[in-house]
Amino acid sequence: MAVARDGASAPNFARSDRINHVELDQVQEWFVAGCRDLAAVPVASLSYGLIFPLIGLALLKILGDSGNLYLLLPLSAGFMLVSPALTVGFQAISRDLERGEKPSFFRALAAWRVDAGAIRYAALLLLGVFLVWIQLSASLYALLFPHQEALSLGGLYRTTVSTVGGNEFLILFGLLGAAMAALVFAGGAFALPLMIDKKVGLGEAISTSVEAVMANPRPMALWAAMLAGLVFAGMALFYVGLVVTLPIAGHAAWHAYRATIRE
Repeated sequence: MAVARDGASAPNFARSDRINHVELDQVQEWFVAGCRDLAAVPVASLSYGLIFPLIGLALLKILGDSGNLYLLLPLSAGFMLVSPALTVGFQAISRDLERGEKPSFFRALAAWRVDAGAIRYAALLLLGVFLVWIQLSASLYALLFPHQEALSLGGLYRTTVSTVGGNEFLILFGLLGAAMAALVFAGGAFALPLMIDKKVGLGEAISTSVEAVMANPRPMALWAAMLAGLVFAGMALFYVGLVVTLPIAGHAAWHAYRATIRE
């Protein structure tokens, strides 16, 4: 049975011998450690982090040019669903720092090769969830969202906040997104770092992650909220802030894994 830092026992699960009980105050420690890793190797971390704002800006231009700006909110929210796969490189940097190895941008890019088969399947699974999310969001938009406004950012915002249909869409969109994000977080919070650390299979990694989240519900709820806050803060300035916030989240995720999953 996993033993807490204060001597308490974690609930019994099939993999309780691999799971530590963590406290709420440890969540802040993970973010401090993440900032420390970013400061230790800023070039590698920020270079890897720059990839994602560039993708976001390119996507924003494509949506604007094609008249599909209504997909901006679902795609931005869907970013949270695939973010576990995107942070593998940052976790590899933190792993290298922990081992006394020299991290680099190119080692971060190649992190998935450590357990290529399992990580590839995990990425495909997250992609499948993302595509389901986009389809459900598009269906909600078609059913509820008023179409009297021109498809501009300003028009979309005004319609969303000032019409009954826009409000209904936003509420259902938020509830659906929260439910899907909770499922992805439970399965992905520790699965990918476990795969790059131990080279375990996808099923074992996901089940261990789910049990670790269930064994520590309050700290994991706070952890998920803080991760979401970091990512959304990074996207608030047209994705540019992700250059900094995503590395912090990714490095912190490694330290969360180290604190929660036993050696």
